[in-house]
Amino acid sequence: MLFNLRRKRDVLHLLTILVIISLPALVSYNSISQLEVIKMNGSLRVATRNTPSAYYIDKSGPAGFEYELAKAFADDLDVEIDLIVPDTIEGLFQTINKRDAHIVAAGINVSETRQNNFQFSRPYAESISTVIYRLTQGVPAPTNVTDLIDKKTLVLANSIQADQLKELKNQHADLSWEETSELTNTDILDKVFNKEVDYAIVDSTVYESQSSFYPGLNSAFTIGNQQPIAWIITPHRDGSIQRAVNKFLGKAKTKALIASLKEKYFGKQNPLNYFDTVTFKQDMETYLPALEQYFYMAEQETDIDWMLLAAVAYQESHWKADAVSPTGVKGIMMLTNAAAKEVNVMDRTDPIQSVLGGAQYLLNVKGKIPDRIPEPDHTWFALAGYNVGFGHLEDARILTQRANKDPDKWDDVREFLPLLSKKKYFSTVKYGYARGQEPVQYVANIKKYIELLEWEKQIQQIRQARDASIRAIEEEKEKATPSTITEIKNIPATL
Repeated sequence: MLFNLRRKRDVLHLLTILVIISLPALVSYNSISQLEVIKMNGSLRVATRNTPSAYYIDKSGPAGFEYELAKAFADDLDVEIDLIVPDTIEGLFQTINKRDAHIVAAGINVSETRQNNFQFSRPYAESISTVIYRLTQGVPAPTNVTDLIDKKTLVLANSIQADQLKELKNQHADLSWEETSELTNTDILDKVFNKEVDYAIVDSTVYESQSSFYPGLNSAFTIGNQQPIAWIITPHRDGSIQRAVNKFLGKAKTKALIASLKEKYFGKQNPLNYFDTVTFKQDMETYLPALEQYFYMAEQETDIDWMLLAAVAYQESHWKADAVSPTGVKGIMMLTNAAAKEVNVMDRTDPIQSVLGGAQYLLNVKGKIPDRIPEPDHTWFALAGYNVGFGHLEDARILTQRANKDPDKWDDVREFLPLLSKKKYFSTVKYGYARGQEPVQYVANIKKYIELLEWEKQIQQIRQARDASIRAIEEEKEKATPSTITEIKNIPATL
């Protein structure tokens, strides 16, 4: 009996010693902030959306306003960025509720309702909901909410616009609309552009950044007031992530980055008019799919960007293999007989021969431009020289130098090329008269086609990634047994 009592006292004494020894470690662990845990793990989990304004993959890798801003924050913390990309806005909110993400960076509007449910960073932008319609002759533009009644209006599900329409329905009982969780704002604008719906309501920042790529669409009126845009922060009692985010967003360096990112991602402008844009989009669907692989092959052989080659081809032939000019040049790249012989093209109307031969010929042409001239000016000079003749290009560079401007800069030389049609100028240079405006327009058109091609391919890639994600989820659902279907529905879709 006495032995058992002593044994119990010894065990109790040992446990007390262990608790005392462990106590500093436990206190230390509990005192570690959430931000310090992120730094220790070396990873910041960011939820975003696969859209042109937030995040997408281009030929150089990850891109997008929100991605670059979040990446800059991760770099500021000296950690890696780990992306979570749900298919829906609701999915973004779920990542916070489930604590799957540390922040949501997806251009989220801050509303009173959302503030009651989520913790936000300081704002870094603002926007207002805008009603978008398609200009149609004889059809007046909507001017107020009552004009939306009995019309097909489309908005994103769980968006601030959907919330605003629900509030407006209290005053306009007949107001109705459709919500979609499967589409992006770009898809919604497509539907208005193609007259599949009457109106769309989107953030002003979204419309302003994409409107020039949808000539014929216009903004009618706004709903509500300007609202701030901010990141959502996973709530934590120590508030360390929110403080770090706010400190980062408040830095002068970050504000300068935000300004440059807005220009980069929201300042893009489609340089083509309505007719040219519609025609280009139609030709992309009709002709480009059969030729795209040849442009990729040509890029591999010549190291010339395939989009540049495709833009040159569109300028030359609108991607039509049987194109023939009055002067006898033929094919997709509109090669002359002499050019075809130089690059061993036997049949100029054969698509693969024309594309590969045209790429090689452009490479040869680029070889005539001084190596000291960097890209992209090196290419613009090569295209201008090909169009007008290298002698005339050299004359224009001489005129540029005489005016104390830089003969190695395309932006300077293009000012003087048109002067070659005026005797006052062409009489003073070696090769004389030339229609100098033509190469300027030629290069400008190719630049325009590259910009529009980049935009359309970017949207195409985003849609393909989204569709692949949806297919993967559907396949998982089909494989699942009835007992696991509920769990699969709750898995955030990532790309």
